Amino acid sequence: MLFAFICFDRPGKADLRQSIRAEHIEYMMAAKDQTVFGGPLQDDRGDITIGSIFAIDFVNREEAEAFIADEPYTKYGLFDPPQIHPWIQMVPEKEKGSLQRELDRQKALISEST
Repeated sequence: MLFAFICFDRPGKADLRQSIRAEHIEYMMAAKDQTVFGGPLQDDRGDITIGSIFAIDFVNREEAEAFIADEPYTKYGLFDPPQIHPWIQMVPEKEKGSLQRELDRQKALISEST
């Protein structure tokens, strides 16, 4: 099951982020085969990191919660409490034609209701 993680840095913690970044990267590298996407969130100018966002495949929510609890940015107090949400990947398609099938299903639902 895919989970999206939305994590905002606590204000004034840029030095902490830099000091543990290597540990964070090593931790994320260990999960790279199950990671769909991930990276830092930036402010509107694109020059200050304000958090991180990533989607990772886990067996269940408990595994996802354990993963983020052990993530160095969480462990050392950089992140405000992370948001964890089940996520459905639509783009890029995991299976060829899945977007078309979803569109067809949605159109059928609309037709049935009219």
